[in-house]
Parts: sequence; structure tokens; C-alpha cells
Amino acid sequence: MSTFLIRILLPLLIIAITIPQWSEAESEQWCIADEQTPDDELQAALNWACGKGGADCSKMQQENQPCFLPNTIRDHASFAFNSYYQNYKHKGGSCYFKGAAMITELDPSHDSCHYEYNP
Repeated sequence: MSTFLIRILLPLLIIAITIPQWSEAESEQWCIADEQTPDDELQAALNWACGKGGADCSKMQQENQPCFLPNTIRDHASFAFNSYYQNYKHKGGSCYFKGAAMITELDPSHDSCHYEYNP
């Protein structure tokens, strides 16, 4: 009887261990500015992300950079929020920014502006 249980429990254990890895790999996520957040709140969160937050904002800070356009607070905040999130999500960072941001599973990259994704 114990051999029978081992034959059943071992495959179930293997399945239970591997399924969470499959589900995480299926869902790519980016962090973007919430469309309902006022510009002044986005600006404050953008300033933090590009300053103390440590996001790489270099691709959107000058006209000749690939993510400068469209030149809106919302677009720049989305890029900065995502940079922060991708670099710090495995170290306890989140996509919250005092409620100014949200997760999307649609790649926000556009034209020559590539939004980073780190699995």
C-alpha cells in the first residue's frame, strides 16, 4: 500500500511545485501612470522616481532621447514608474507611487521608446 501512495503523491508534489513557476512566466507586467491621477500628483511621484527612487530617467529627459515624446507628465511618469518597478520589484519595490500608478499586462512601448521588462 505504501508504494501505491508514493506513486500517487510524488507526481502530485512535482506538479504542485512547478505550476506556480508556469503561471508567473505567462504574465509580463509593466508599471504605468494611472490615467485618473492628477498631473500634480504624477509630477511629485515622477520627481521621486527619478530622484531618490533611482529610476533610470535618462531616455526621457532630453529632446533627442527615444522616450522624450510625447512630452507629457503622464508619459514621462509612466516611463519612470516602470523603470523603478522593473529594477526594484524583486527587492521589495512596488508599483504604487501613492496611488498614482497601476500594473498593465499590455506593453506600453511605442515607436522607438522601449519600456524595460525584467522577469
